[in-house]
Formats: sequence, structure tokens, C-alpha cells
Amino acid sequence: MPREIITLQVGQCGNQIGSEFWKLLCAEHGINQRGILEDYATAGDDRKDVFFYQADDEHYIPRALLIDMEPRVINMIQTSEYRELYNPENIFISKDGGGAGNNWAKGYSGAEKVQEEVFDMVDREADGSDSLEGMVLIHSIAGGTGSGMGSFLLEAINDRYPKKLVQTYSVFPLMSSDTSDVVVQPYNS
Repeated sequence: MPREIITLQVGQCGNQIGSEFWKLLCAEHGINQRGILEDYATAGDDRKDVFFYQADDEHYIPRALLIDMEPRVINMIQTSEYRELYNPENIFISKDGGGAGNNWAKGYSGAEKVQEEVFDMVDREADGSDSLEGMVLIHSIAGGTGSGMGSFLLEAINDRYPKKLVQTYSVFPLMSSDTSDVVVQPYNS
């Protein structure tokens, strides 16, 4: 029985790391950039269904949600060689597109405003799973969207899915002010 994992990529850093994660996972499972299984990978039982689901047209689609309050990084993913891999219904970009401006509070309050849209995606992915194991959140705690929205999502996931595992891959800021371009990193963290 599969034990599916849903990945939430939040903010610039989360989506950049998430994009690289899916490239490696595709290579590991023999799935090309369009989500098609390569001929050499058809034999064996390597449990693709944990991180991917298979669409009706034989595409393997990541159980991934791409979430950001500004469009730049997600637009880059959507124009990359992996543009056909992701489910377009699992991409959320804030309608105002302004981002959180490296401000934790703006990211958190922005998440409160759009939580229904985001959790419609989360719930749809969870409902499409046979036996959901848990969720992985990839984000940075230095900026605004990854830290603020990431904090809100972690709280809400814990409330909505209390018996599911939640793991984070959190990128922490370099705490030296002379090397950072974001002065408020320590406060967001």
C-alpha cells in the first residue's frame, strides 16, 4: 500500500530547492522532464507512487504544490524544461503578485487571506491519495513568504491533519549582517 507524501514548496527559496528536488527525483525514478517514464525504468518496483501520481495519459505528476506571493520563481519553473511536469492546478501565485517584501508578518497575514485557495489544493491532493503518510514543507525562514506563510501553513496543516507526519526542510539565514542582503533576516527567523 502506498504511503504518499505531498510536498509544499513555499516562497522563492522553497520553490528553487523544490525544483531541484524534483529534477533529482525524476532522474532517480527514470521520469523525463515531461513526466513520461523512460523505457529503461519500466521494470521493477521502485515506489514512484510515494511522490508521484500517474495521470490518465501515462504522465507521472509530482504531488507538489508550488506556492509563492510573487511570480518570478514560479514563472521560471513554468518556462523551464520541466514546465510540463507539474499540475497547473497545484500552482498558487498571489493575485497581487507583490510578494511579502522579506517581512514575516506580511507573509503570515497574506497566508491567512489566501488560506482557502491554498488548502483547496492541499485537500485535493490529500483526497487523491490512497494512504497519505504526510507532508514536506520546503522553505526559507529568512524572507517573508517562506518564513511567514510557511509558519502559517505549518500551523494550519497541524490543525487540519493532526495525525499526519510533517517534515520541514528549512533554510536558515547566515546571521552575519555584513554578508546578507536582507537586513531583517534575524527578525524573520
